[in-house]
Amino acid sequence: MTPEEAGVPVGPGLRRTPGLRREELATLAGVSIDYYARLERGKETNPSASVVDALARPETGRGGARTSARPCRLRRPQRRRGAPGRAQPHRSSRSPADAGQPAALPTYVVSRTMDIIACNPSGLRLFAGMGDWPANERNVVRYVFLHPQAQKLFDDWDEQIRACVGRLRALAGIEPDAPDLVRLVGELHAKSPEFTDLWERYDVRWHTHGSKTFHHPEVGDITPGYQSMQIEGTPGQRFVTYFAEPGSSDHDKLALLDMTSPQDTSVSSPLSGD
Repeated sequence: MTPEEAGVPVGPGLRRTPGLRREELATLAGVSIDYYARLERGKETNPSASVVDALARPETGRGGARTSARPCRLRRPQRRRGAPGRAQPHRSSRSPADAGQPAALPTYVVSRTMDIIACNPSGLRLFAGMGDWPANERNVVRYVFLHPQAQKLFDDWDEQIRACVGRLRALAGIEPDAPDLVRLVGELHAKSPEFTDLWERYDVRWHTHGSKTFHHPEVGDITPGYQSMQIEGTPGQRFVTYFAEPGSSDHDKLALLDMTSPQDTSVSSPLSGD
């Protein structure tokens, strides 16, 4: 929301932030700027209920604060009668196991800042034109904001850039001075006005599963499902795979991506269908 909507007087000079500044939000919530900054960076972990409510008021633009700050309550698991049924895998984890599919599924591993550190050929080709970049520059956030193909590729590019910024914002809330994060954010600030605008909004939402529509220059329009999973025992790495129902046109197009002319997929640890 704008300062005018919140009833905050706007002083002279150019504003970099379209919404409320930290000091303006702190004033509306009735807390000091220093205290609010500690909350934002996770250095103050026990705010009072009144502070949480003040930050969650609609006029502060922080409606999610109350939900985020609510303590977790552990529940005693209920005892069920009879033997439990066998768990069924979600279709995103079932599809890779189907015969003949592994090589066709676009799959990659990303670091916590979304560097592509391992991938199979179709995983790279799904992001049209990313294979033209050197392996050490292949980063999903960099691609979405800076590659000339990105806006044409994603049907909902605006949502994609918000999700990318949200994931980086979540990392910044934990490790704001991490060198890998600082380098990437600095580069995007310098090269993308859209990134700078979204970064100042402090939105930390992102998606771990769902579907995406691509307007792909090689295979046409395609809407695969996707699943993003944390890899245990790693420093924030995630495994991402795209899938489609066998026999569907989307599945055929995923297979076609895997069969097109070879491209360089050299990264730290390439994935294969073996």
